Amino acid sequence: MDFLASVVPLAARLMEGAGVAVMALGPLFALVRMLSTARGTRSGDNYRRFRLDLGRAILLGLEFLVAADIIRTVGDAPTMQGVLVLGLIVIIRTFLSFTLTVELEGRWPWQSSREPSIHARSDDERSA
Repeated sequence: MDFLASVVPLAARLMEGAGVAVMALGPLFALVRMLSTARGTRSGDNYRRFRLDLGRAILLGLEFLVAADIIRTVGDAPTMQGVLVLGLIVIIRTFLSFTLTVELEGRWPWQSSREPSIHARSDDERSA
């Protein structure tokens, strides 16, 4: 039990570090990718690709941070206050993830990629 008590905080710290690293390095990788593909593509396409890559880095970083919070809460002696704080953090981060997904992919998370997105115009709108 002593070993587990020392490993859990370390695991939580590693997950936090991974989350921060992804959110810090993700924009750099997105920028490098945008600059390397800038020739021969329209600037609007580059901007959309950059935003998508940046949003994905933020989403992945948030997932790591949620995992770190869960590990930390489970590893400690759970208290009602700790569980409530974890619940609030997870709700906030889930909301952020949800809104970023809608913003980046232009569709609700429960829609398949084959369904029309919320940004897609119908045939009636195009012909008007």
